Amino acid sequence: MSLLFSPLTLRDLTLRNRTVIAPMCQYSAKHGVANDWHLVNLGRFAIGGFGLIIVEATGVTPEARISYGDLGLWDDAQIAPLARIVDFLHNEGAAAGIQLAHAGRKASTPIPFRHGFDETEAEKPLVGFESWTPIAPSAIIHPSNSPGYTMPREMTKADIAATVRAFADAARRADAAGFDVVEIHAAHGYLINEFLSPLANERTDEYGGSREDRMRFALEVTEAVRAVWPQHKPLLIRISATDGAEGGWDVADSVALAHELKARGVDAVHVSSSGVAAFGLTAGPLFQVPLSKSVREAGVKTIAVGLITEPADAEHILQTGEADLVAFARGALDDPNWAIHAHHVLDGQEYDLWPKQARERVRAKDRTLHQRGFA
Repeated sequence: MSLLFSPLTLRDLTLRNRTVIAPMCQYSAKHGVANDWHLVNLGRFAIGGFGLIIVEATGVTPEARISYGDLGLWDDAQIAPLARIVDFLHNEGAAAGIQLAHAGRKASTPIPFRHGFDETEAEKPLVGFESWTPIAPSAIIHPSNSPGYTMPREMTKADIAATVRAFADAARRADAAGFDVVEIHAAHGYLINEFLSPLANERTDEYGGSREDRMRFALEVTEAVRAVWPQHKPLLIRISATDGAEGGWDVADSVALAHELKARGVDAVHVSSSGVAAFGLTAGPLFQVPLSKSVREAGVKTIAVGLITEPADAEHILQTGEADLVAFARGALDDPNWAIHAHHVLDGQEYDLWPKQARERVRAKDRTLHQRGFA
């Protein structure tokens, strides 16, 4: 049996395998409420054999959303539609996670698959259009050639305290919805990442300046979430291990942060990169795996992510100790059955990940055509 398709236990949760669906924003919610699109989109990954499926960045307050089309978990009315998704994922053998997020200065932006803010007045109430002034560590607009970003308001200490509470309150709702895992979003140039990075944080109080002070908000959020998230359930955090820009947050900073996160009850770090400034890394196959390896040297489990497409590469990452789990995003959109197909590649004549409704029919087809393990 390959390591990729071996179980992994985090606290009291045992994943059926080490494949993870990374959070992917769908920009398809209305007032933060999940709908049939979210059920079907996420459900196909459970049918496709993945071990852990993490729901997209979910706003802990209305203004925490990247766009008006994002999911939210600031209201009890948003629990039941998510619980429906969790139940389906569980019934298909997958674990269910949710990423709790605040977009900071990158909030209130256009829906990516539209042409900017092109909603007509008649259309706005139908799609749940909203716009607002973002909040951020400092009043610095996100640098980008793309239109749609707004000058944020610098957060007061009262704003910071309220946001920490909002993360904790959302975690309680995630538990009520039945999620197995919560992931705190501290990557990709969103609010927590903005506090960490000297490129976005010019505060002169205890939340800015030194690395220790810039880490304060991230650690306060982590402590607040861990305090309310059941002790038997794993807590993850996603970070950008480097800004990929001169003078920004770097890998050494992330290793120091990982030590502190582990001490506060984080079970695994989902290692990505960039987002605060112009993208400074060259994207390509496996380009973020070395970042996962570096963070893992802090003694914490990691999830590798970023253009990992080949089963042999995913297996090699685990076998060589570069990560403990492997996450997929765009590759899974392209092939929602990637995990099932990779299981055949790595482990031969194995059909256990196919849903029971299809398992024997696919096996019979392969036997007749002399495919996979019957070749």
